[in-house]
Amino acid sequence: MLDVAVIGAGPCGLAVGVAAKRTHLTCSLFDKGPVASSLMRYPLYMTFFSTPEKLEIGGVPFVTAAEKPTRREALTYYRKVAEYFELDVRQYHEVRSVRRSSGGFELAAVHPGAPEPETILARNVVYATGYFDSPNPLRVPGEELPHVSHFFTEAHPYWQQRVVVVGGGNSAVEAALDLHRVGARVTLVHFLGAFDRGVKPWILPDVTNRVKDGSIAARWCSRVVEIRRSEVVIRSDVDQRHETLPADFVLALTGYRADLGLLRMIGVEVDETTGVPRHEPATLETNVRSVYIAGVLASGLDANKIFIENGRAHGGLICEHIKAKPPRVAPEG
Repeated sequence: MLDVAVIGAGPCGLAVGVAAKRTHLTCSLFDKGPVASSLMRYPLYMTFFSTPEKLEIGGVPFVTAAEKPTRREALTYYRKVAEYFELDVRQYHEVRSVRRSSGGFELAAVHPGAPEPETILARNVVYATGYFDSPNPLRVPGEELPHVSHFFTEAHPYWQQRVVVVGGGNSAVEAALDLHRVGARVTLVHFLGAFDRGVKPWILPDVTNRVKDGSIAARWCSRVVEIRRSEVVIRSDVDQRHETLPADFVLALTGYRADLGLLRMIGVEVDETTGVPRHEPATLETNVRSVYIAGVLASGLDANKIFIENGRAHGGLICEHIKAKPPRVAPEG
């Protein structure tokens, strides 16, 4: 039986694995994709906002060519961390269920190459699943069409195409600029009257000027009501008028939220307003004993509160708490 089973092998999950190694706890990490799979959702040529030392795990230096790391450098770094600490990362193992068992928990993990789910027994379970796999849906007809995506990786496929970008945060703004630079015809649709307050300050002047000079079209205070194969229907919140925009592709970059289904399955309570699982901030233990959360899950619906920078510290808090617990006493008889 493992001391710790970690669901999710992103940076914050890896930080739990490193902390477990250092506190001499047996630990395995399970991820339905590759290690640090959440970073693969980032645009190919993205540069991090954080400087490298703020993304480091376990004291392993993060050496970069420039002042701030790129997506590619980050993927390489987190692979090397897993190798350096010899972490047991079970890639492409999707945990489908978690339930109580004698002395701890029983997890069922599915691997595409295995005929049956693998059963894992662990005394403690840490959920570090992030949120990138669960985009905020528009909930409009046509959202499931093949030319609609909630992810943007690079601009090249959209050269000379008409692209509607839905959203007004960093993801939408950076995508719109990249698309404009490669020759796409871009229209931004946002339900607010301006870009989100959290847009990076060194990007905001550029996109503001592109909208001002007409290089990027913008529809403020507007919402998508229907997506068709070659057009998008929007409605103005100001006068309720509908407008049809031509669109070869639609990028709905409206943010993401954590999938809390596995947490609820084991009995963790979730605040319906904030989306925050009930937990003790000092230890990250939830209302279910020996079940912990790490990373962005602790911030609920406000994904801008916890990043790699502060989420990487969760591993140490969790493993110190586990190590300090008195051993469980088996019931008599």
